[in-house]
Amino acid sequence: MFAIVARAESPYRFFTWNVTYGDIYPLGVRQQGILINGQFPGPDIYSVTNDNLIINVHNSLPEPFLISWNGVQQRRNSYEDGVYGTTCPIPPGKNFTYILQVKDQIGSYFYFPSVGFQKAAGGFGGIRILSRPLIPVPFPEPAGDFTVLIGDWYKANHNKLKSVLDRGHRLPSPDGILINGHGSNGASFTVEQGKTYRFRISNVGLQHSLNFRIQGHKMKLVEVEGTHTIQTTYSSLDVHVGQSYSVLVTMDQPPQDFYIAVSTRFTNKVLTSTGTLHYSNSAHPVSGPVPGGPTTQIDWSLNQARSIRTNLTASGPRPNPQGSYHYGLINISRTIKLESSAGQVNGKQRYAVNSVSFIPADTPLKLADYFKIGGVFRVGSIQDQPTGGNIYLDTSVMGADFRGFIEIVFQNHENIVQSWHIDGYNFWVVGMNGGVWTPASRNEYNLRDAVSRCTTQVYPKSWTAIYVALDNVGMWNVRSEFWARQYLGQQFYLRVYSPVESIRDEYPIPKNALLCGRAKGKHTRSL
Repeated sequence: MFAIVARAESPYRFFTWNVTYGDIYPLGVRQQGILINGQFPGPDIYSVTNDNLIINVHNSLPEPFLISWNGVQQRRNSYEDGVYGTTCPIPPGKNFTYILQVKDQIGSYFYFPSVGFQKAAGGFGGIRILSRPLIPVPFPEPAGDFTVLIGDWYKANHNKLKSVLDRGHRLPSPDGILINGHGSNGASFTVEQGKTYRFRISNVGLQHSLNFRIQGHKMKLVEVEGTHTIQTTYSSLDVHVGQSYSVLVTMDQPPQDFYIAVSTRFTNKVLTSTGTLHYSNSAHPVSGPVPGGPTTQIDWSLNQARSIRTNLTASGPRPNPQGSYHYGLINISRTIKLESSAGQVNGKQRYAVNSVSFIPADTPLKLADYFKIGGVFRVGSIQDQPTGGNIYLDTSVMGADFRGFIEIVFQNHENIVQSWHIDGYNFWVVGMNGGVWTPASRNEYNLRDAVSRCTTQVYPKSWTAIYVALDNVGMWNVRSEFWARQYLGQQFYLRVYSPVESIRDEYPIPKNALLCGRAKGKHTRSL
């Protein structure tokens, strides 16, 4: 259910969602899926820059539930972020109304359930934020605009997967790949010959990087997580877990059906799923072999990643060009180096950042901060630099100063591709390369037109460096998008703090905020 109300201020869009379990058959066997208004995947959110989104979520599951909004920055308002460090889960049978503003944002994103391992059951959907009518967009209006949610998938129930992790074991490899909730040959996109369409591709899966391609068609990249890019043409595109891309595809082939192929990258066993690009005047069904893609080639992917750059002359959410913010000329106020690790703690599998494996507190950290409840977390419980020590458990929170301009280096010593996301922010991906990062690595940074995004990959035995302008006060989740690793501790919170405590810098706690843990019985604000 959805309505829109326009006022002198930014428009309000109202959504009412009912979250239930229902039978789904994505890989041909019956599973218990999480549905939103009976849909799997959930409904798309359509919005325009600066819109206010009022989303009333009714939790009809027999367990707590939360939705987080991957890439929506929640400017000055981390209370609405929908992760356990900021927001109390919605109890069974209750509802909670999210009040989000997509302030100064455009682009393609997605939402997902953040509690436990519910992401493995569905409950995810696409988010699109369109430019305001008078802001120029650097390409003609496409004939159509498709959401394409791709991801790896298990046949097992999400609670069963969670119990495997809780017992300290690793999960087996996923069973298949879904395209918009369908296994092979299930998803179809109908197009008209000669026209150009936009495909918003998000990897909503649990661990695997995926390669996306369309038989016989080229893809022109135009937007990555809110940034208009240089319009490079690709025959296939690597989409790492948690990432979103927009491509334009022109239907310039004879009238027939074509394969859409999605396959795993950097895996011993390659999983592939197909969908159909259906020309409306098609004379033939899909034919020929499914188009092959890259499999384990890292250099291919690294070179493609480096080719994705910001279009400096295009407008973003505002009319001024994206290149008018010269990030490469700003002095770095701090360097943070984050090293991930895996190991055993008390005989159970855990994952860590700078030796700390995150464990949730009994109260959302943002609420404990607001109500000044002691003993929930300690700022500085994770170090700026790797310690080299053994993994240990803690509720890790790193402090950071509002308006700082920082460099973060993700160092990966493992032989898997990692994917890292920061809530509340976009950041410039200034460099990535093999080996160990040193200060001399800065000589190869792109300080002119690096892409600005919210999720970046780190290749095996490699590093990725980003610049972040800390302009958004709040408690922000920094996490691995490899979901089992995130669940078993590969995450922490960045507390961006302003001592002024002004509503210019951060909104007050929402009046309707759910209160749980040690915040129960406290008062938000008078209605």
